Amino acid sequence: MSAWQAELLATAFLPDQFPDATVPEIAFLGRSNVGKSTLLNALMGRRLAHVSGTPGKTSSINFFDVRHARPFRLVDLPGYGFASRCQKERARWQKLIESYLADRESLLLSIQLVDFRHGLLENDRHLQEWTNRIGLPVQLVFTKVDKISRGRRKSVLAAYHKAGFFSLTEPLLVSGTDRTGIEELRSFIEGIVAESRPQ
Repeated sequence: MSAWQAELLATAFLPDQFPDATVPEIAFLGRSNVGKSTLLNALMGRRLAHVSGTPGKTSSINFFDVRHARPFRLVDLPGYGFASRCQKERARWQKLIESYLADRESLLLSIQLVDFRHGLLENDRHLQEWTNRIGLPVQLVFTKVDKISRGRRKSVLAAYHKAGFFSLTEPLLVSGTDRTGIEELRSFIEGIVAESRPQ
């Protein structure tokens, strides 16, 4: 597998700041502090996504161009579910995120990140229900699997299956810290992009 060459293309705080929808896009979203920036950096092989020690700090949508056999973009959406922000600011974030997910013509797939230690919480399930209603495909990816021993992972995943969720394929287990599942996720993304129709 050839390496990805990635760079930050645009940072958008408003829908009219989105770049032109000229290449396929894969969106990453999840609760605040789910490890999204760490995972994106592991995928891109560069520290392009800002890793903050303050959950809920990111308030923009960040677009990363990936130069590959078929160019595409990774799109980093603000984390949801962090309560310390004021209600007005949370409402603005929600409107920004929904305008992107519901209306973006170049969006192929949403990758929903969920902390493997906690499973799908209420906000995660609300997001799954909403994306299902608008017909947006979602791939579930469990993060921070390094925090769970290898011997327990199968039973933990089985419990989440029993509770139910939406996912395009079997959920992927990853860690941006020790790189568990990173190559599998990269291969999955490349496959989705390769199967998409040209813009």
